[in-house]
Formats: sequence, structure tokens, C-alpha cells
Amino acid sequence: MRPAAELNDDVDTLSPEREAPLPDRPVVDLVTASLDDSKAEDVVSIDLRTKSALADHMVIASGRSHRHVSAVADHLLRDLKEAGYGNAKVEGLQNGDWVLIDAGDIIVHIFRPEVRSFYNIEKMWSVGEAGDTVVH
Repeated sequence: MRPAAELNDDVDTLSPEREAPLPDRPVVDLVTASLDDSKAEDVVSIDLRTKSALADHMVIASGRSHRHVSAVADHLLRDLKEAGYGNAKVEGLQNGDWVLIDAGDIIVHIFRPEVRSFYNIEKMWSVGEAGDTVVH
């Protein structure tokens, strides 16, 4: 029988020496702390566990400019990786109008204020119980 690593070369299996660190705090806390450190504005966390199988949480934040949005997203991606949450998927980092980060259990949207008000995704996902949305 061949070792599991030889069965599928496309799968990156971790050896015991290369195991990813276990996250030591909930990812939503890590995300909101990173956004706060980067001076993101109007951070909102929405609990999606009872609304969608897409993710457990959605966090929405604003940056002051294209450059600030990209810098906040880049800082968050580094923090997620360092905390053991792996490589998140990211869209829109180069443009800086709206960056979407999908880290599995959490989806993060970072907008310029004008783009955020145009799409108003908080309203779409905040429908339901009054205690679902947490503003940080």
C-alpha cells in the first residue's frame, strides 16, 4: 500500500513537523482585533449560523481610501495566516474598492465608504433577530 502523500500529488498533506498551529481564539475575535489594529471603520459582525450554511460569521468594515482598504485586507490576511487559519481566498485586493476575504468559517468584506453604502449588504444579512448584529 502506498503512503497517502503518494496517492494524490495535488493534496498537500502536513507532516507532524509541519502541522498548522491550532487557533487559540475564535476567528471572529481575531478578525475584529486585526481590523481594529488597522484602524478600519464601522466594523459590523453578523452571526450567520442560523441564516446560511455559507459561513458562521460575516464581518463588514470600511477603509478611508483605496490604499487603506488594501492595507487593512493585507494586514488581516497576514494575521489569519499567523494564527493558523490557513490561506484565505481573497478578491479585489488590487482594486481596493471592495475586498472580499473568505476564511472558511468567516467572510470579511472591506469597502470604501461609498461602495459600502451603495451595496448595503449589512441590511440584506441583518434581517431577523435584533441581537444578531454586533457593531465593534
